[in-house]
Amino acid sequence: MAGRIAVPPMAEEGSRALIPLDFVRGLFNTIEKPLIVAERNGNLLLVNTRAEQFVESHGYAITPGLNLFKDLLKTDARKIFEELEKGEHRLEHHFQIGGVKSTVLVQWMPGPDWLVVEIKSKSETQTGADPATQLTVQELLQEREITYRNLLAAYLKLQEVNRQKTVFLASAAHELKTPLAVIKGYYDLLLAGSLGRLTDKQRDILEESKDSCERLVRLVSMFLNYSALESGKLVLQLRENDLRDCLDELSKRWVEAFQRKSVKLDASFDPSIPTFRFDYQKVQQAAANLLDNALKHTPSGGTVTLRAAPHFWERRVAALAPVEERRRFRLPRPNSVEVSVTDSGPGIAAEHHQEIFEDFVRVDRNTSGMGLGLAIAKRLIQAHRGKIWVESESRGSRFTFLLPMDQG
Repeated sequence: MAGRIAVPPMAEEGSRALIPLDFVRGLFNTIEKPLIVAERNGNLLLVNTRAEQFVESHGYAITPGLNLFKDLLKTDARKIFEELEKGEHRLEHHFQIGGVKSTVLVQWMPGPDWLVVEIKSKSETQTGADPATQLTVQELLQEREITYRNLLAAYLKLQEVNRQKTVFLASAAHELKTPLAVIKGYYDLLLAGSLGRLTDKQRDILEESKDSCERLVRLVSMFLNYSALESGKLVLQLRENDLRDCLDELSKRWVEAFQRKSVKLDASFDPSIPTFRFDYQKVQQAAANLLDNALKHTPSGGTVTLRAAPHFWERRVAALAPVEERRRFRLPRPNSVEVSVTDSGPGIAAEHHQEIFEDFVRVDRNTSGMGLGLAIAKRLIQAHRGKIWVESESRGSRFTFLLPMDQG
């Protein structure tokens, strides 16, 4: 093909204008529709990018010598021109390429005796089908709007049901909290011998009853924490506290429960942990939930360890210190505290490592509980801008959470 295209005169006295072929191709490629310009004999003059993509997607390549009628449309040129010369300057022709039925619009330009072929996409072809079977754009938009409103109504209804459930749990927990505290107080008085001496059998019965009462107190406390978290009413009381005192107090409180099950509780806290701002009760509650979970899944004769130590937490969102300051210290300064609870139980399968921190999820159905302990622990730690995770293989599990020392 020559490097220039000769355009016929626009008027009788006009002369032919020579336009650079690259310029014409550039203009042709800006057209969004697949277009081909061919001579009367079927030789291709111009093929824009969209048409090339269409042809190549059906197993053909635009190569020199490719003929419009023989290779692409699979038809006799005379049939096309018979229709066009009758006065039909725009003809619709159906053909098959690469096993796919397609349609082209053929327009004849009598002056240069060229054919301009527009390839219609499948979606455009389908829209020309029976109008009774086609949805208009307006109908589709209306249908989507109706679906959206129905989904929104269902979502709001579920939210209201969930709110009512949370309110009910909170009310029930509040109603149970006071009488349980009174019952627990009487158990303490009886076991201390303040109301008279007890036989060994009486003491065993009271201790078992007190254990059940304490379990109910923990459930009530868990429900109260859950309702506060669900309603968004959780408020952290951030004060300068000693995490070692917090965890040491907790471990001493749990010693008796571990002894009753013949499970060893080994607590150890790094003395270099500095004081920092955190909610004493909330962190203690999170650690207590982890201890409770470990005790449930550790068999008699097993061991549970509670550890705490300074840790450097390199968070991606944290602002990096200047290069000079980072070079000054070979080892990064601890910016958080790592607390871990490790048990010698049966372990947790890898596929459950994420879902066990969700509400009301219980992997082991043989243990007691509501499946809220780990979920509450996760929310309490996240409220401190911390993170919590589990590591477990075939035997034993290690639950770890990080608390940033800078709570802002």
